[in-house]
Amino acid sequence: MRLTKSEEKILAGSMGEIYASAYRVLLAIGQATEAEKLVPIEWAHVSGVNYNTIGDAGVDFLQEVSKEVRFKVRTTINPMGFDRTKPVTLSKNFLSKQMQIVESYRRMGAIQSFSCTPYEIFNLPKRGTPVSFAESSAAVFSNSFLGLMTNKESALSALASAITGKSPYSDLRIEESRSPRVAIKHGGVAINTETDYGLLGYIAGKIAKDSCIAFSDLKSEMEMMPAKAISSGLGTSGSCGMFTTGSKQAGDSVAIDDEEMTRAKDELSTDEDGDLILFGSPQLGLSELTYLHDLIAGRKFDKRCIIFCSRYVHDQARKIGLAAKVESSGAEFMCDSCMCLSPLITRDNTDSIITNSVKGAYYMKNSNRVGVALKDMKTIVGTYS
Repeated sequence: MRLTKSEEKILAGSMGEIYASAYRVLLAIGQATEAEKLVPIEWAHVSGVNYNTIGDAGVDFLQEVSKEVRFKVRTTINPMGFDRTKPVTLSKNFLSKQMQIVESYRRMGAIQSFSCTPYEIFNLPKRGTPVSFAESSAAVFSNSFLGLMTNKESALSALASAITGKSPYSDLRIEESRSPRVAIKHGGVAINTETDYGLLGYIAGKIAKDSCIAFSDLKSEMEMMPAKAISSGLGTSGSCGMFTTGSKQAGDSVAIDDEEMTRAKDELSTDEDGDLILFGSPQLGLSELTYLHDLIAGRKFDKRCIIFCSRYVHDQARKIGLAAKVESSGAEFMCDSCMCLSPLITRDNTDSIITNSVKGAYYMKNSNRVGVALKDMKTIVGTYS
């Protein structure tokens, strides 16, 4: 991979070991992905914010890095493990380590976004702009709907890009790689709800061998809720980082039938019912909160219902009166956090949960070890209120 003279000097240690290490990470990724060079990025979105995901080694690493590093580009960060404005029963160790992580990112200059949907919060760069997004659902959504150019980054590679302001020019940062060679067809399978879209993405992620795939039976325009659902489903199950829609797709095709949709749902949905309703993986935006409010229509949930969203979305919803209307149903907001890998919900305090999220179902089942009843939002509201 070709480096500039300036990059070679930093790699050799002219700015210190941490910057050299960041370039080594990018160089290794670039060589593995056959990149010819590094390119400047305008935005990095970093994961590895929840203490449950990085542990003590991650805490110590970030503390050391933050002593010397200031991010080169706008850097936003993923959700952490809890909402600081709400009372919690988490251990003192978890709370202390979580806040050390938050402080490390603050020192490096990260925006305290705590969101997995930064594209709903911040001004977007123009189409074709290289960025570096570690959150899988955000990477897929940004490539597929916003025209931004990012690979599916790891926590470490996105951090290296935030430190250097650069990323390898490979894979989905190259225009030629953003054309699908395989199309997913779902024929007569009904794809109506956000959960259907999530399952379709989840199945496609398992099938896809390339970085970009086509959904040839889907319309080119898609509303926000199904767009987020299919992006997060695709990002959860495989390495594919982008999809296109519409019937004019070249290449091979793979058909998905009702049996595969049923198998995927059975894999993720282990229970018929649950103790707790969870919405927000990815975190809910204003459009989804409005849809939820319209579904509730004055009714009240008969189970505890938690809505995960960014602080920004919550504050906007509060300002226009939407939050209070949703809360009148008995639902409660949890900001800055997410149901995935959350220490708030474990097998110790919850047997099973009810959610409309395919991504949430996957992580609650496999990481939090709780049962899952996977149903679309309309069904959940109709059944439990």
